[in-house]
Amino acid sequence: MGRSAAVILAAGKGTRMGSQVHKQYLTLLGRPMLYYAIKAFEASTIDDIILVTGQGETGYCKKEIVDRYCFTKVSAVCEGGKERYHSVYEGLKAASDCEYVLIHDGARPCITSEVIEGALKGAMKYKACVVGMPVKDTIKISDEDDYAEMTPDRNRLWQIQTPQAFEYELVYNAYKKLLSSEAFQEGITDDAMVVETMTREKVKLIRGDYTNIKVTTPEDMEIAGVLLNRIYTGK
Repeated sequence: MGRSAAVILAAGKGTRMGSQVHKQYLTLLGRPMLYYAIKAFEASTIDDIILVTGQGETGYCKKEIVDRYCFTKVSAVCEGGKERYHSVYEGLKAASDCEYVLIHDGARPCITSEVIEGALKGAMKYKACVVGMPVKDTIKISDEDDYAEMTPDRNRLWQIQTPQAFEYELVYNAYKKLLSSEAFQEGITDDAMVVETMTREKVKLIRGDYTNIKVTTPEDMEIAGVLLNRIYTGK
């Protein structure tokens, strides 16, 4: 098995959280939210962790999170860029000594080692894969005036999560091409989309976990607290 790395993104500002503190540093069960994502990857078979922070936050993350909680797999802490794809690219450059790479949002604290291992195996088997879950609700596509225009087949819809896992050279070259021209960058929302549009490689969908939520609002913080308590205490 080739060497593997995880790029954990912690450069977002979390404006919808309504807090002066960036959401990845908000406290959940007595510890920063970002702690839980790092902890899950630390406990997995991933070899290295690359932490991508906001501008001017690398020192804080090293001291208050990496050193404070004795994370030994964090091999680099680097600053992100203006957009998510800029931050991912910085993380990929720092993770160059690997064959497989998993990209994860630090705002998903409820990730488990089981989901991580599944994503890593998926990258080895399919070259490109993302974790997600089939949607539970009926989805409507609206027109410009918010009238229902179309109802897609729910059986073919997935809600996409992270980590998203790839052969390193595949995703690195896809991002390098993306950043070569602003014309490529419009509408890019995740790593799978970069690979889908910049290469001919198909991206496999594999099952993650409904508990692997992204924390975006104060209500999500409450839900994440309950889920983390269940994950780490079984209650």
